[in-house]
Amino acid sequence: MPNFCAAPNCTRKSTQSDLAFFRFPRDAQRCKLWVENCRRADLEDKTSDQLNKHYRLCAKHFEASMICKSSPYRTVLKDNAVPTIFDLTSHLNNPHSRHRKRIKELTEEELKKLKERRLEASVEQTEANKDSDTPDGQDSSDTNDDLPPLTAEEKEVRDYLKSLFEVLVVIGKQNIPLNGHAEEERGSKSFTPSNFQALLEYRINAGDEVLRKRFEMTAVNVEYCPAVQLKQMLEVCESCIREELLQEIRECRFFSLVTDDLVEISGESHLPLLLRFVDQSNCLREEFIGFLLFEGDEETLTDRLLSEITEKWGLNMEYCRGQAHVASGVSASKIKAVAAKLTEKYPIVVRTPSSTCALNIFLANSVTLTGVQIVMSTFKRIESFFSKSPSLQAELEHAVSIFYQGNEEKANDLKEACHTSWTERHDSFELAVDFLESLLLCMDSIHDNEDLKWDDQITNAAYIISEALADFEFVVTLVVLKNTLSFTRAFGKNLQGQTMDVYFAASSLTAVLHSLNEVLDNIEVYHEFWFEEAVNLAAAMEIPVKVPRLYFRKRRPEAGMEIQPESYFKEHLTVPVVESVIKELKEVFSENHLKALKCLSLVPAVMGQLKFNTSEENSADIYKNDLPNPDTLPAELHCWRIKWKHRGKEVSLPSTIYDTLQLSEVKFFPNVYSFLKVLCTLPVLRLENTKCETARKRLKAYLADTPVNHRSKSLALLNINYDIKHDLDLMVDSYTKMYPEKEHFSEPV
Repeated sequence: MPNFCAAPNCTRKSTQSDLAFFRFPRDAQRCKLWVENCRRADLEDKTSDQLNKHYRLCAKHFEASMICKSSPYRTVLKDNAVPTIFDLTSHLNNPHSRHRKRIKELTEEELKKLKERRLEASVEQTEANKDSDTPDGQDSSDTNDDLPPLTAEEKEVRDYLKSLFEVLVVIGKQNIPLNGHAEEERGSKSFTPSNFQALLEYRINAGDEVLRKRFEMTAVNVEYCPAVQLKQMLEVCESCIREELLQEIRECRFFSLVTDDLVEISGESHLPLLLRFVDQSNCLREEFIGFLLFEGDEETLTDRLLSEITEKWGLNMEYCRGQAHVASGVSASKIKAVAAKLTEKYPIVVRTPSSTCALNIFLANSVTLTGVQIVMSTFKRIESFFSKSPSLQAELEHAVSIFYQGNEEKANDLKEACHTSWTERHDSFELAVDFLESLLLCMDSIHDNEDLKWDDQITNAAYIISEALADFEFVVTLVVLKNTLSFTRAFGKNLQGQTMDVYFAASSLTAVLHSLNEVLDNIEVYHEFWFEEAVNLAAAMEIPVKVPRLYFRKRRPEAGMEIQPESYFKEHLTVPVVESVIKELKEVFSENHLKALKCLSLVPAVMGQLKFNTSEENSADIYKNDLPNPDTLPAELHCWRIKWKHRGKEVSLPSTIYDTLQLSEVKFFPNVYSFLKVLCTLPVLRLENTKCETARKRLKAYLADTPVNHRSKSLALLNINYDIKHDLDLMVDSYTKMYPEKEHFSEPV
């Protein structure tokens, strides 16, 4: 979307010029000076925030001394810059022309005050220039074009660092491992250079004179760049790329925090962090920002997370509106505790499910029972196992054909599901029960390997999965999960559907909880049917019905005391699972969360479905402080409903928040516009197009393609944010500022 210059009689826009465009400052005093100098009467009643968000001035209206160009990609204003160059008379030559930018006529007294202010500003600028000429003021004028030119040695240092950063950026974006072969682990004394070293040598051979001059006398068995310096440069690369994203997020103000499952990097567990926000073009985006070290108790993790977001990244948690955490295994309860502490400190940061994870999978992962966690980890093994080769999928399809010979329609449905990520779907537990016999046959066949068709790695993986499937605790847990979560399946599917589906899903939560509570009240009857289903399935697979072995090791019941499997699994499985699902639904769909979802009725298509008989005022108070004019909200909502109710027949109702935000007229409803932008950031709402999910897809691709011993937090950020522009000059500037005492031309050791 192009930027237009707000100056009177200036028609420049960003798409037609290489000029820089600058936002009005947020500082109220400076912003007032800009408006007065512009002589735009229609801007005087606007706040500095509104001007900063929606209005720009091009570089032609500033003295050259006010503008700093630190690199070909980066043009900034000095802190005290004020626009002074304006054309206030050319419109007089054409009195019949229409002008959107009305020029304010000043009285003699106003003109006198304006000249005095300009004189004061000129004196201040002169004093500032004098200060910048002194040694003490040298650091504060790094971006000034009036600085003396670099010496030949300084230029050589910058060119040298620039070459190093360029190689690091290529390594990161192309996901090339930083290190070469670990020869020393195999006891060999021969030197195998790192990939970074090899690329530097390639550049030297290709004619990079700066690197050649630097390293031509260096021994061939010496690393060109010490490990400490390389680590520092990687951190600078990471910081500069991240800052490009963070700057955009700060401008948009509101965001939500999303985390993914734990990953291992450098022998430690890390939590991937993503931020969701609506950008300047009103597109919802989810971007990867970095990894958080997952070490310590809940209090330590919460403090570390907040420190990372506020102190290191410079974001304000007061603008965070939602959080979603995709976690499994033993880490799930710890992450859940961190989420609770965040909500306790910032009540407006509502916890929601993530739109990228099926609700039933999310609910199952939240159950801390060992049997449930075994089922979920086995799901992951199955997904990973069949993704290795199409031949393995063919083997499963063959097993399905054997078991469903008399039901071709069912067999075809299951074969079709084989080619999807069926372990991550809303109906994954139903599919798992249908697949179970075929899966066990398939795994046993692969493990037996009578035709010597499979390698040892595949047969061992098949054996581990078959051992899990052939245990009665797995079978009964799977059946209980299937039946319990059948009550939430349609609810979860609607939650990831269209905006209208999400709105009505929120209204159906009460019915879902009522059904689950009815199950809990009649657990004896329900458990009897579910246990019978599990016993029949186990009998078909020739699996003995028994109490888990670990129970006897932990409890050591008295001699002669017999534990019945049915009563055991009711007490230790069915009841806890149903209770856990009810508790998790109540926690994750809090009052604030449901209030926010009810405000989806602001979307015109939802409003139309409700016959324009909506009352968002009761729920809108949750984001009242985020609105530009909250006092006028009721009147504005009334006008919003009337606008769509009495639209022309040819006008269709926008069906999503994204479609609504793209309308030009929505900005005439500033409260509705702001409300929708905040609402859109909630992680429960699905991303409207696949481009918005690029960061998450690249994160998964990086983790899948990169061996654990080659993973790097810094290189991962470069690779995942491949499209983010990078400024090598900025990286060099940042590095020299962070490490000014470093001797960049010291000999390698």
